[in-house]
Amino acid sequence: MPPSMILWSHALAALLFFALALGQMRRRRGGLPAVPLVASLGATALWALAVAGIGSGDVATRLAEGLRNLAWLGFIYALARHDARGGTRWLATLCVTCALIMALAMVLAVAEAATGQDSTAALIDPARLTLRMLATLAALLLLYRIQASTARGGVRIVALALSLLFALDLPLQVDGWLGGERGAILFAARGLGTVAVALLFGAVLHRDGDGRLQLSRRLAFALLSIVLIGAYVVIVGLAAGFVAELGGDRARMVQTAFVFGTAAALLTIVSTPWLRASTKVLIAKHLFAHRYDYRAEWLRFNETLGSPGDGAAPLAVRVVKAVADVTDSPAGLLLIAREGALERGAGWNWPGDADGAEPPDANAALHAHLASTRRIIELDAVRAGSAPAADIGATPAWLVERADAWAIVPLVHFDLLTGALVLSRPPLDRALDWEDFDLLGVAGQQVASYLAEDRAHDALADAQRFDEFNRRFAFIMHDLKNLVSQLTLLARNAERHADNPAFRADMVETLRDSSQRMNTLLARLSQHHGGRGEALRAVPLHPLAKRIAAARRAQHPIAVSGAVDAVAVADPAGLETLLGHLVQNAIEASAANDPVALNIVTLPESRQVAVEVIDRGCGMSPAFVRDRLFKPFVSGKEGGFGLGAFEARQLAEAMGGAVSVESRAGEGTRFRVTLRAAGELEQAA
Repeated sequence: MPPSMILWSHALAALLFFALALGQMRRRRGGLPAVPLVASLGATALWALAVAGIGSGDVATRLAEGLRNLAWLGFIYALARHDARGGTRWLATLCVTCALIMALAMVLAVAEAATGQDSTAALIDPARLTLRMLATLAALLLLYRIQASTARGGVRIVALALSLLFALDLPLQVDGWLGGERGAILFAARGLGTVAVALLFGAVLHRDGDGRLQLSRRLAFALLSIVLIGAYVVIVGLAAGFVAELGGDRARMVQTAFVFGTAAALLTIVSTPWLRASTKVLIAKHLFAHRYDYRAEWLRFNETLGSPGDGAAPLAVRVVKAVADVTDSPAGLLLIAREGALERGAGWNWPGDADGAEPPDANAALHAHLASTRRIIELDAVRAGSAPAADIGATPAWLVERADAWAIVPLVHFDLLTGALVLSRPPLDRALDWEDFDLLGVAGQQVASYLAEDRAHDALADAQRFDEFNRRFAFIMHDLKNLVSQLTLLARNAERHADNPAFRADMVETLRDSSQRMNTLLARLSQHHGGRGEALRAVPLHPLAKRIAAARRAQHPIAVSGAVDAVAVADPAGLETLLGHLVQNAIEASAANDPVALNIVTLPESRQVAVEVIDRGCGMSPAFVRDRLFKPFVSGKEGGFGLGAFEARQLAEAMGGAVSVESRAGEGTRFRVTLRAAGELEQAA
């Protein structure tokens, strides 16, 4: 390291500290002790100027350093006394002890220079270094107590800057014990570090001298990383030099192994999410009044939600990720409110089967509890039994059994529960506090509005599709009217020209053309007509299933099994249309030789009957079944309108029943149509 670096770095530091001292002398108000601060800044400027102009080994420079330390000690005492949250006896004792140690070190420096004898200096110098190290450690301990006891962020930044200023002396003191072989490098590093301290002081004092500093968490994390990297480089350099002295003939090999080993260990430790989370918590706890940087969290939250596009994740996944990022949770699961229960929705990095299903009423109690209380549930408290009794009773067992599940956040939009979010445990395990509850509550309301708006857009899109379909239907009706008019005219002319062979030939051609056009229209409309709206009555299911199978037997093999005496309360035509849609879908999904099964089941415990349509075709994914199967105009078949399953569910619900589905991709599908069983009186009627 060239000597010019030592000179210019300390000269620049002297200039900066002189400027800070002059600036503070012109101020008439401020949040920091004025006189001790100006004296400390001036003493630091004189010391840096002495290092640059005289040299670090001169007795005058050593005395200037001692005066600098005493001045800063006085400022620390004034600052700690102003911000102390209790008695100051410990403060006075520690400051007096530290001042005596610093004064004794100054006396030894003068004595060492006065003797001028190598033997005497060899005895005094280690004692002086020991006293300096003790004074430095005492000052660092005092500054740590200040950071822990004050609530003002600006004072904490000042304490951090002073800690860095005193910590810069430790490598030089350690190097002095090892012989001082790397003094030039360390002196230059101290000069640059002192410049950084001056800049940090300038940023703090720029805020009208009140010590308030708007420092973002990202910048604080970066500054801390730089400081730690610098400390690592200095410590490794000193240790490598010490290892080289002990390594003998293989010193270079030992040095290389030591440097690479420590670097690998450091990279392994730094790459762990736990360390990053711990560092963020440490910075927030000691440098800021709140855990979260609300501006940064809000910007990141909106950036995650508002990033649509071809390659973007679906909104449900982005919703989960946006809320999970708030608490650094590595995964999350969306529960969707539907018919008084919570069903599993999309997951983000959710471990296990995110598309798994529970019984329909498994999450009903949780839905009712969240809808009435809108309270965030802390699952660790539920497991420990310290949560409110209502939280414990409403939390489903499958969430309690998952050790990685951490919290349940309700999603409320205009007093309506639209869903809930399950967050996994963050890398740094901790209990939820008031900031978590407040921020997660606001985030939950925001994402609930996004989900509600998305559902409104889907409903509007469905309405637009229906409107388009109605327009197309109007065109088809116009074509049918033309066909009817053409056939009416043909019938009228046939009464007069039936004996004409040429007319008969034209009539046959016209009828053939009209038949083809009508068949085309029927093919386009047959799967979209609605039910006839007949009154509900008792319908024997086995004969109906036989009739449906016989009608399609020439098209595909269909097997009928199950209870032969099952009778349902239904609209006969609507039920036949409903089953026809499901059977047709099963036929189209099955191979030519794989039969479709119609199985009739009685459910006496619930007074219901069911018809199952089973195929061993291509099956469907859980995501398709959950998000697209029962939506209109969404089809997995080439050229399909996507109204079969939608109309089947509408018809079943109109008859007081329901349609459920179980499907696995590559294995097949089972549709179950559940209806109310007919009683004896209804069958007799």
